[in-house]
Amino acid sequence: MAETKEYVLTREGKADLEAELDTLKNVTRKAVSQKIKEARSFGDLSENAEYDEAKNEQAEVEARIGEIEHMLKYARVLDDEEIKSDVVTPGSKVVLEIFGAEKQYTIVGSTEADPYKNKLSYESPIGAACLNRSAGETVKAETPGGEMEFKILSITR
Repeated sequence: MAETKEYVLTREGKADLEAELDTLKNVTRKAVSQKIKEARSFGDLSENAEYDEAKNEQAEVEARIGEIEHMLKYARVLDDEEIKSDVVTPGSKVVLEIFGAEKQYTIVGSTEADPYKNKLSYESPIGAACLNRSAGETVKAETPGGEMEFKILSITR
């Protein structure tokens, strides 16, 4: 039997996935169904680009619904007790000094990672290098762009 991956989520991450799932099931799915209905009314389906596009969109929506349901089924939501303030753990907020600038990040599971929102996966090179490290430590990470060095300035919950 295949082993199923555990998805580590913060409470916020779980709520975001549940909200996305609700929107996909109750809004997007209905809108796509309406597009298919309208496209069918145009006639011959074999040469109907609108129908093909709507069916492709439906497949994407259904795939994302399945993906989110799977993630939620195998999710482990981080308890507040698991999030430390003395060492970096998933759920920690860290301030790093990178390239001479201070940047604040939240260390999250891979499903929540979003560098544009300052959320780093604990599986990413920088996130993994931070795990179980303390404030004040200088850390090296092997990134796709080469080795980089940074300092952990602070850790909070």
